[in-house]
Amino acid sequence: MTAWMPLEKLYETQRVIAFYHPRPSYPVHILIIPKHPLRSLMELSTKDIELMAEIIGAAQEVVRRLRLEEKGYRLIINGGDYQEVEQLHFHLVSNK
Repeated sequence: MTAWMPLEKLYETQRVIAFYHPRPSYPVHILIIPKHPLRSLMELSTKDIELMAEIIGAAQEVVRRLRLEEKGYRLIINGGDYQEVEQLHFHLVSNK
């Protein structure tokens, strides 16, 4: 990301940050982003297994904090023409 924007952080480690999407498309719309520059899912390799585990751990923690487990949620990765920002990121969304 090149432009600064205020973030309402939900979770952060040295390698991952999760925050409310600044322009949400769902009632609950969280972005989970690795701090290491990766353009897309296709740039991940076996050396990124620990990073992916940390991303999943971040998603699990946010689901717990927002009590989404029973309400329902989706974890989405966009790619190709569906990916608007050239930084790997995950959308944790819920309609509830």
